[in-house]
Amino acid sequence: MKQHNRADIGGGIDTRNSGKVPSLQRFTRSLLACAFTTTAFTAVSIWATSVHAADTATIATTHTAYNIPAGPLEGALNRYGREAGILLSYPTELTAGRHSQGLTGTHSVQEALPLLLADTGLTAVAQPGGGWTLVRQDEPSKTLEEVTVSADWLGSPTPKAAKKHPGARTVITNQELTESGARTVEDVLRAVPGVRVLDESGTGILPNIGVRGLNPLRSEQVLVLVDGIPITLAPYGQTGLSLFPLTMNSIETIDVARGGVAVHYGPNNVGGVINFVTKRIPQKTSLTVKETLSVFSGGNLLADTYFRAGGFVNDKLGLQLQANVIDGNTAREHSKTEVNNLMLDSHWLVTDKSEVKAGIQYYKTQNQLPGALTPKSYEQNRNQSTRPLDHFNGDTLRGNLTYNYFFDNGAEFSWINFGHKSNREFIFGNSTNADIASTQKQSAPRNFLVYGSEPRLTFNIDGGIKQKISVGARYMREEVDYLVDARTLATGAYTVSRNWRFENDAYAIYMSDTFTLLDNKLKITPGIRREQIDLYYRNNLTGAQTRNPTTDWLPGLDIGYQANNEVFVFANTHKSMRPVQFTQITFAADLASEKAQNYEAGIRWAPTKNIDTTFTVFRFDFDNKLEFVNQMVGFRNLGKARHQGVETEFTWRPEQILGLELKTGYTYVDTKQLSGAFLGKELPLAAHHQFNQRINYHSGNWNWNLTGLYQSESFSDGANTVTENATGSVGKIPSYSVWNAQVTHNLRWNSKKIKAGLAINNLFNNDYYFRGVDYSQGRLPAPGRTALVTLQIDI
Repeated sequence: MKQHNRADIGGGIDTRNSGKVPSLQRFTRSLLACAFTTTAFTAVSIWATSVHAADTATIATTHTAYNIPAGPLEGALNRYGREAGILLSYPTELTAGRHSQGLTGTHSVQEALPLLLADTGLTAVAQPGGGWTLVRQDEPSKTLEEVTVSADWLGSPTPKAAKKHPGARTVITNQELTESGARTVEDVLRAVPGVRVLDESGTGILPNIGVRGLNPLRSEQVLVLVDGIPITLAPYGQTGLSLFPLTMNSIETIDVARGGVAVHYGPNNVGGVINFVTKRIPQKTSLTVKETLSVFSGGNLLADTYFRAGGFVNDKLGLQLQANVIDGNTAREHSKTEVNNLMLDSHWLVTDKSEVKAGIQYYKTQNQLPGALTPKSYEQNRNQSTRPLDHFNGDTLRGNLTYNYFFDNGAEFSWINFGHKSNREFIFGNSTNADIASTQKQSAPRNFLVYGSEPRLTFNIDGGIKQKISVGARYMREEVDYLVDARTLATGAYTVSRNWRFENDAYAIYMSDTFTLLDNKLKITPGIRREQIDLYYRNNLTGAQTRNPTTDWLPGLDIGYQANNEVFVFANTHKSMRPVQFTQITFAADLASEKAQNYEAGIRWAPTKNIDTTFTVFRFDFDNKLEFVNQMVGFRNLGKARHQGVETEFTWRPEQILGLELKTGYTYVDTKQLSGAFLGKELPLAAHHQFNQRINYHSGNWNWNLTGLYQSESFSDGANTVTENATGSVGKIPSYSVWNAQVTHNLRWNSKKIKAGLAINNLFNNDYYFRGVDYSQGRLPAPGRTALVTLQIDI
């Protein structure tokens, strides 16, 4: 079963007053204390009679309903062991003084133990002979941990799960989100090797995300999910992320898998998957109020106000409301920003084996866009705006409904349904030279209606070779109305240059089979996915219409091998594709999907409990590389292209300084166009070198954090133009570095948890920029030094 994104509440026998340790266990504890003078070792052996004959694998996947209240960890473990029918072993000093948040809902052992041990600093390790042993999270396991594959391919969004994933993967925890000075997606993803984010607005509402040298503009070549559901307005026909209906306060963790995952997640993932996991419903009713003020140069303020209330109203139903309002200005002129994000989630435990999760969201944003500057204007004042007509507005109403059923034999059936009705509009002046006044005010509104359904079944076969098979299907419907109009400023004359209608029907089926070999050390997962897409286009101005059906097979192979306690080796290869885009068909471009073959191999090595290292090599081979130039030119076919490179990560927690963690990453990317007019040249926005640094020190109720990024220079176009032109639309983008720092203090007042933070983003006020997007051509300045003050109260 996949890791739940919301906490589960379920029925259970209440034994609050039965937490005393039986006399036999006290006697056993005394014997062990005599035998081991340095450690008192407790063996908690609470076996349910109905599972005495069950093997460890069956127990681990059996789902049981729990209702264990928060309290001392040892008491919670005693009760859990009794109700789950498992053997838990742990040194006494591990549980002393520790508290559990409790456990509610229907879970397997593999799901329940991490929830029961959340925020305790402990983890559970399965033992070959049966049972589980508790160890500190920073200790190496005493046995090989199983390489898990759940119904959701990525599985639990935790750093521990990421270490066993057969590909490069990074999980950003909630602590890293809240204690690293992260105001935008760019700030957050800055710590992930190989990921580049360019913030078009300066406020985080229009991030442009690229992975391993893929063009980040409009995030067209990375699959972005929210709780496993595509966030893109049209995931097949318009992969660009031209509306980003998320606010950072609603996010619990971010899961970044940079390898191929096409079999399980579909098209447009040559750069992998970024899954934003929203805050789960808390087990106990709670309320959070948070305010963040960003203070920019010149005194401009951007206020970020967040409210959350939620919990389980009874043993069967959990509800949660999140509201986030962002309002204010950045340092730049013409940067007024308004965002309203409202989310309502529910979780209904229908029976002990089934559940229904539902969510609805309304997001609306209205923004002035300061836009790009010419080199001349940039040098005069990088905070000015010379594009007074540019605006961006958008809104979306989204919903999702998921049904899960858990079988006694460990099989799981999941049925996900989702949809949205969205509008977004760019308003801009027609001049591509930011220093020349526009003569027309143009707009490009888009209306979207998208809905989809995806059933999936995962089950085990325990024969001579253990297998875990996942089969699924997906249908998605996309309807888009596409308009471009203009009004002449001098005369008021109104014209419509584009009035198009697009429709997509996408059908997918997929299957994967995980073979477990060599005593659970080796897992091999072959898989296949078939995508069939029927694209329809109608020009409402001329009456012309056409269809473009395509079918693609996407095979994949993943291998993970736990060589020993310290070494995990992985490799994968997947065929990835980006479907024919809506606007691509109107420009009479090559009407074939963009295809690439992904290769990745790497090793994770933890020579001591205080050191983690990862080394990964990767390569993308494109058969039909597409580059979006602008709204007038459309797509340019670059033909064959290649990305290749290496990533390294190193984490050190020195024993001499408890609470200190040093983390660094390096990515090298080499790209080349292998055909066409730009044969032999590099691909645009593909920097060769990237360094990521993170220093974190935690002591008591205080936390100090410093994060840094170095990005080397890159070309801004496929022609590799070196000299910048007068408008700033082409030319090399210089290298830059940026540092963020934050100090956080946690305290209590009248039983309320309070978190206060002070951060400085772009600590050294470095001056850097990238090129504008679409009509806003030129240098687009990144934010300068910014102070953030945060206060959060949890009740």
